[in-house]
Amino acid sequence: MKDLKKIISEFNKARILVVGDLILDEYIWGSVERISPEAPVPVVWANKRTYVPGGAANVAANITSLGAKATLAGVAGEDKYRDILSGELKKRKINTAGIFSEPNRHTTLKTRIIAGHQQVVRVDWEHTHALAKELNSKIIKFIRDGIDDYDGIIIEDYGKGVINMNLLEELTMLTRAKKKIITVDPKEEHFQYYRGVTAITPNRRELENAIRNIKLKDTTNKFRLDSDRLFSDKDIDSAASRILKYLGLESILVTLGEQGMRLFEKSGRTVHIPTVAQAVFDVSGAGDTVIAAFTLALASGAAKLEAAHLANYAAGIVVGKIGTATTTQKELSERLGV
Repeated sequence: MKDLKKIISEFNKARILVVGDLILDEYIWGSVERISPEAPVPVVWANKRTYVPGGAANVAANITSLGAKATLAGVAGEDKYRDILSGELKKRKINTAGIFSEPNRHTTLKTRIIAGHQQVVRVDWEHTHALAKELNSKIIKFIRDGIDDYDGIIIEDYGKGVINMNLLEELTMLTRAKKKIITVDPKEEHFQYYRGVTAITPNRRELENAIRNIKLKDTTNKFRLDSDRLFSDKDIDSAASRILKYLGLESILVTLGEQGMRLFEKSGRTVHIPTVAQAVFDVSGAGDTVIAAFTLALASGAAKLEAAHLANYAAGIVVGKIGTATTTQKELSERLGV
């Protein structure tokens, strides 16, 4: 615990670049007292609307909440939600110099209607088409020009069009040449893109779907991949080990919900980390917190297992909050008892 406390104290020195799909999370808060006469659905009496950064923007918010400096690179639409998102990012002291606009794209908006403490429905407004070549080049140039200013790069892939093969190839070559940490919160359809990054942080479902979809070069010891069969712990271990080798990673941190996490390292070491969540109200954005804390810890000198433990504690805090949430150095230290 003393080592973890020392790592947390180093967070203030770290500078992290977050690249990926920007999302604005809108929450409409209210209460339910009756069912609609028009359809068998609740009538929500709305009394408050709030906005928080989501997706890659939430990762950056977690970085700054933990005391480090964060810069965002991504794409927004030319609409009022871009302006709202920009305002929320400025409140959190996030550098938005790497955010570019595209006229024909919505700023991704996820609206959640909350009655009491219960989410009633979610409505998504988004575009997922690939970026124009010119826009992709602008993001790459922004990163190339500023790479020396960052201690680590996080790729937040929500499958909304920002993360693509060309971008990842450029960033992986750049970070390897500069000996920078680069981690990915992955999208299962894009696992082939992540070859050569430092680490990825898939959840159980993403790992299962990826191992079914990827055509691995190593065809020995294949799974019986029944499409509807849930993976056992043994399957998870085998799948993670194969992907670790296939993508040439240093580690994989698999999040398993109430079962905690499992860290797989290039050395062959596998460690199960039990959950420390004391209560679970909302898992929205928990994966964002995991990759933020994990990468920030690595950039602050932590070993991968130490970083995984800190990410586990950070996730345990945010799932106890309602809505897309972040945690702080103080909360993390208090939960650790240091």
